[in-house]
Amino acid sequence: MSKMGISTIASYTGAQVFEALGLSQELIDEYFVGTTSRLGGVGLNVIAEETIKRHHIAYPPGGEIPNTKRLPIGGEYQWRRDGEPHLFDPETVFALQHATRSKRYDIFKRYTTRIDEQSKALMTLRGLFTFKEGVRNPIPIEEVEPIAEIVKRFSTGAMSYGSISQEAHETLAIAMNRLGAKSNTGEGGEDPDRYKPLENGDWKRSAIKQVASGRFGVTSEYLVNADDIQIKMAQGAKPGEGGQLPGNKVYPWIAKTRHSTPGVGLISPPPHHDIYSIEDLAQLIHDLKNSNRDARIHVKLVAQVGVGTVAAGVSKAHADVVLISGHDGGTGASPLTSLKHAGAPWELGLAETQQTLILNGLRDRIVVQTDGQMKTGRDVMIAALLGAEEFGFATAPLVVSGCVMMRVCHLDTCPVGVATQNPVLRERFTGKPEFVETFFEYIAEEVREWLAKFGFKTLAEAIGQVELLDTKKAIEHWKASGLNLEPILKFPVGTKYKARKKEVEQDHGLAGALDNELLELAAPALLTGEHLTISLPIRNRNRTVGTILGSEITKRFGGQGLPEDTIEVTLHGSAGQSLGAFIPRGLTIRLYGDTNDHLGKGISGGRVIVRPDETAVFDSEQNVIAGNVVGYGATSGEIFVRGIVGERFCVRNSGATAVVEGAGDHGCEYMTGGQVVVLGKTGRNFAAGMSGGVAYLLDLDPRLVNTEMVDLQEVPSEDHSRLEGIVSKFFAETGSKVAGALLKDWSKSVKRFTRVMPRDYARVLRVISEAKKSGKDQERAIMEVLNG
Repeated sequence: MSKMGISTIASYTGAQVFEALGLSQELIDEYFVGTTSRLGGVGLNVIAEETIKRHHIAYPPGGEIPNTKRLPIGGEYQWRRDGEPHLFDPETVFALQHATRSKRYDIFKRYTTRIDEQSKALMTLRGLFTFKEGVRNPIPIEEVEPIAEIVKRFSTGAMSYGSISQEAHETLAIAMNRLGAKSNTGEGGEDPDRYKPLENGDWKRSAIKQVASGRFGVTSEYLVNADDIQIKMAQGAKPGEGGQLPGNKVYPWIAKTRHSTPGVGLISPPPHHDIYSIEDLAQLIHDLKNSNRDARIHVKLVAQVGVGTVAAGVSKAHADVVLISGHDGGTGASPLTSLKHAGAPWELGLAETQQTLILNGLRDRIVVQTDGQMKTGRDVMIAALLGAEEFGFATAPLVVSGCVMMRVCHLDTCPVGVATQNPVLRERFTGKPEFVETFFEYIAEEVREWLAKFGFKTLAEAIGQVELLDTKKAIEHWKASGLNLEPILKFPVGTKYKARKKEVEQDHGLAGALDNELLELAAPALLTGEHLTISLPIRNRNRTVGTILGSEITKRFGGQGLPEDTIEVTLHGSAGQSLGAFIPRGLTIRLYGDTNDHLGKGISGGRVIVRPDETAVFDSEQNVIAGNVVGYGATSGEIFVRGIVGERFCVRNSGATAVVEGAGDHGCEYMTGGQVVVLGKTGRNFAAGMSGGVAYLLDLDPRLVNTEMVDLQEVPSEDHSRLEGIVSKFFAETGSKVAGALLKDWSKSVKRFTRVMPRDYARVLRVISEAKKSGKDQERAIMEVLNG
């Protein structure tokens, strides 16, 4: 797994990707030249003093036998008595659970008092802040906006269905929907059964749908059922890393939601394979806005040095929300090497983001959100004063739901049923939506108390009022005396821009979309489901064509879409990026010409066919006709390209059938399902991380395949007719000369193909096949294999 997007030791050399926290500038200049240190801190004398103290414990100066009972007990990763202090210890966990389950605000205040006192004991950066007294006159709390308004600014963190149990995930969603707040799916998709309200009026749907590098479960239906869509550029607890869900945790119900195969491991790539520049990010923002015109588009960033510049780019890229995620946000699946010293405190990232956006006149067009171990009303108040308008909570709501911080999330052995998929352990889950509701209402009430104290009638009035924060009284500890927190608390000077929070909406440029014309022409099909054909010219400035039309199909007809080829759109010319992105079943797009990157991204049952213009005289099998990242994150449908496509073809394909006449490097990376046929040359590193699906490659050079997870085989006889059917359909749609020649003597041609088969996928297919033969329940057979 990479960190910071770096996968090799050599790439760290001279990369300057580290930041020092709490080291003096003199020490940096002497020993860590060029490393960023924004806050100052201790020098060599303090480091020496602490080192000598530890040395004296092990080797007493007088020569006496060392007292082994004085040796530190540890507790870096899990709370231990007399060990490293943790904000969540048995006392605070018990107090929080007791307060929310018995509805005792007095006990909740006891919990927040202890948390805030611990923060002040140098456990968090915000613990060093104090509030300036006497700057504003207090007001009666009755004049402050009600709890119901404040909780609308709260959301739960992005915890996927897979990392936490169904019961925990749905409990959070129900609670947040009752409050008018927002829960987050995480990157594991969402069961479509949750899109409809329950009979009692509750709703299990998560308002925020996350789109991460793995694109698990990202379909047209998933996107249209969102209030907000969040692009996870990085994770606060492990920035620059991908993720991995081991095969033994991919239970059948998890596989269904993620459009994958039970028992087959899933890998989230470190980067988004359709984002290699800020322009690419702007394109994804545009794609997602087309997929759901009513949703806000988020971009999640990690608090690290330079995040302000990136946030400015995000604002210019027309995102509606930017989330600054702190380093101490938890993750059950994070490796031990990432739990510490990865990322930075949200206080630093939030302050830098606020200052940079104001300085560049971009603050008024974007909402700033933050998260990372938010636990009390004081945390919310400090975040608001630093510029945050919305606030995310993850660990605390899980504790309220029953989590006891056992730190075994990654082992699937959570004893309280919160972070496990094991059916037996899930029965122990005791959380209720009411407990989570109470927690957020109590947080909001405490925020009201702070607002009243400082004379604010609404939380909106407090946003960005950084002048109310001070550090003078806080820096009394002997190790903190060298800190300079002024960079966090300054307001940009010399700028004509004064806005400290969002005031205007982003212009997503949808008014000029070609899909507006498509919607008018397709109106009869959208009303009655009748078949129709549309023919239009297209230019490369027409981006994301078909996505708005596809979203309307999904809204009206659900995830199943329409019968195949109900709406047939024929285009002539050069298409812009993301042609056919996320289109559902029933929509077919045929392009005569060529297209840019991201063709068929996230295709969800639709069909996209690209072939050269009728007047073209070149040989398609020798020319590139579509750009990079074709079929990224596809879940179902067909992509036929008569010609060569660029790099990263069918990365994370999980269900679509794709046929091309040649592909660049890194084809079928991280693929988990579907079928791919390449009727020509293939680039290097084919099938890296491929754990599912199957690929058939013509005249393959085996040296071009990454065989770490796959086997290369002759096409077995049982696959001959299926492969012939795919090639025949491709020929019928595109008139491919290569396909036509192969079909003339198929019995001979099929021997030229090599089947690329992932080993784990083959193992699960054997289990399913044996279960069918014996009449055994397939899910039960897979479960038996998963559980050893």
